[in-house]
Amino acid sequence: MISAISCMALAVYFEARNQPLAGQLAVAHVIANRVASKHYPNTVCEVIRQGPTYESGHPRKHRCQFSFWCDGKAETIHDYEAWRTAVRISTAVWDTSSPHIDVSEGATHYHTTEVSPQWRYTMKVTVKIGSHIFYKP
Repeated sequence: MISAISCMALAVYFEARNQPLAGQLAVAHVIANRVASKHYPNTVCEVIRQGPTYESGHPRKHRCQFSFWCDGKAETIHDYEAWRTAVRISTAVWDTSSPHIDVSEGATHYHTTEVSPQWRYTMKVTVKIGSHIFYKP
């Protein structure tokens, strides 16, 4: 079974490794904020994997909450320095015993500036970091 930190690190790596450190932190916080919310699954891995699936259990392509999970590409790590950074970020964000600032400002959603999802009209922008825009209800 994969740990919460590993699931979060996968999301940070595949969704934000090309973003500034603050943007990577913000993605990790979005995951933590979803876990803390009653509106989403209550584990990191379930939050990452949330979305419709086929009867086989495989995610429906391009229909899940975190695009890397259902883009049809293998989750293969090639940039080991970026992976180590994603693990450090995930460990820091998931460690509730140490105080930290939520750079996403409470966000539960984000997207790149290259897309325009319809749900953005129902949310409040909290911050823009790199090429990601973060939102909360």
